[in-house]
Amino acid sequence: MTLGNLEGRHALVTGGGSGIGRAIAEALRDNGARVTVTGRRRDRLQEVAGTFAVAMDVTDPASVAEGVAAARAEQGPVRICVANAGIAEGASLQRTEEEMWRRIMATNLDGAYRTIRACLPDMTGADDGWGRVIAVSSIAGLKGLKGAPAYTASKHGMIGLIRGLAADHLGRGVTFNALCPAYVDTDIVTDNTTRIMDRTGMSEADARDIMVGQNPHRRLIEVEEVAGAALWLCSDAARSVNGQALQIAGGEF
Repeated sequence: MTLGNLEGRHALVTGGGSGIGRAIAEALRDNGARVTVTGRRRDRLQEVAGTFAVAMDVTDPASVAEGVAAARAEQGPVRICVANAGIAEGASLQRTEEEMWRRIMATNLDGAYRTIRACLPDMTGADDGWGRVIAVSSIAGLKGLKGAPAYTASKHGMIGLIRGLAADHLGRGVTFNALCPAYVDTDIVTDNTTRIMDRTGMSEADARDIMVGQNPHRRLIEVEEVAGAALWLCSDAARSVNGQALQIAGGEF
């Protein structure tokens, strides 16, 4: 996948060892960027060829500070920040205990805040003021996802963070945008399929079809489709796209 030239730009992608994060990291790498992938499992990160792997837990402020510093020391100032690390768990509000709420917020929303905050000075302090910040939110950031109020709130919060940052940095050369995919064919869908099977006794095919049926075009989205949108946001073609939440959902919600 190619779209423009990011030669020499250092891109940091959280949750870059699998799924959407890995696809974005590989797309940026293939377009000339120096890519750092972060995550909690170094073995998964090292599978992403041509990238620099940093073990980093976005729920831990010290880990984020140390991880971004290590990436900067190895690859130079971060010019593209992709806050992708996240978890997806569903439960009604009455079944959402405090620990579950905090775990979801700490990973999805707090993790994005910490990562962007650590990377942003490299962009705003650069001579050309160029930078791209992308948060991987969800279609649940734009609408209510039944049975998952905590997850929905965390993904709405990510979009609010992006829009606030865009307003703060208008005209400075750094853009802030969110990607909002519907159900993507990743490990999250596989894990959710297992949970549905365990809870309902459904077959694997029927459980998976529940998620497929939520996408208007009746198929799971491929990770490369999300990566293509991220790559476009990093290109000069999208230099006037700022503060947006881009649906990648197969139809209008």
